[in-house]
Amino acid sequence: MYPCGHCRATAVGPDGRCAACGAYQQPAYPAAPMAPMAMPAGGVDLRRGVRIALIVLLVVTTLVALLAVAAIGQQRSAIQMMLDEGISQASIDKADDADAFDLAMTVSAFFVGVATAVLWVIWFRRMRLNAEVFAPGSHRFGSGWAVGSWFTPVVSLWFPKQMANDIYRASAPAGPQSAPKGLLNAWWTLWIASAATSFIGLAMEASTKSEAKEKYSSGTLDRAGWEDAASRLQSSLAVSGLSMLLSAAAAVLAILVVRQLTQMQEQRALAGPAAMPPMGGMPYGGVPPVQPPYGAPYGPPATAPYGQPPQAPYGPPPSAPPPQNPFGSGPAGY
Repeated sequence: MYPCGHCRATAVGPDGRCAACGAYQQPAYPAAPMAPMAMPAGGVDLRRGVRIALIVLLVVTTLVALLAVAAIGQQRSAIQMMLDEGISQASIDKADDADAFDLAMTVSAFFVGVATAVLWVIWFRRMRLNAEVFAPGSHRFGSGWAVGSWFTPVVSLWFPKQMANDIYRASAPAGPQSAPKGLLNAWWTLWIASAATSFIGLAMEASTKSEAKEKYSSGTLDRAGWEDAASRLQSSLAVSGLSMLLSAAAAVLAILVVRQLTQMQEQRALAGPAAMPPMGGMPYGGVPPVQPPYGAPYGPPATAPYGQPPQAPYGPPPSAPPPQNPFGSGPAGY
């Protein structure tokens, strides 16, 4: 029961009709509560097998990169020994041992890198699919680019980073603006820097060896030319060693990125979808309530008897002005 908008008696029942005066009231329904929805079952893949295997391979990648730096250091030491003491059997043996060590690390880095790349794209695509569940339609690239962007020339320099930014924004538990991307930016910077320095080092080494071989075959490679080629080869090895150090640092940051993003998605999945704001008094069934006239809080007043003007709930209506005389300026009847 609630007060009537016409007679103010607390006699309006659930049917909306006042038992005292018989006036019908339009009830003002409260807003329908929004029940919290759970995350779609099976929509988010948070299995840890791929993540654990990827972290293990990244640790192995770091160790192999550091061993490759040691092998490059041995090669530079053997070349310096030849420059200082001349070519001897001891310097040749040292150079052969350094080359064998470097070859073993190169082969190991290749196989470990291939396995790491396969697991990385599997993990990255899974993160992209999870992010689509968290924020549908907010990504700049389709899920297929989560694999193809890493192997497509030229665009591989920025497409994966843009996809990672979208994944981070969609996976942030506190909203897109709270996504922590400092670690992601540092990892991507080291990754690009290591790839660039590796390319420069390989180009310098290939150019030096090609020039030295051409001079040797033509018989113009004297001691001065040999020493110059050896010094340039040392420089190229130094650049390659720097690239391996950057690769090791990038692998360490990649481990942290994997852990951070996975934890973000786990927290985002536990938080469920974002809460929707109330619909502003929308009743059950989606029919908005009728706004009562005359300021009455519970609906329009009852219908007045025939021939009488309607009565306002809080007093008589304002009196109408007298009719005007069409043949003069005063009221009719004068």
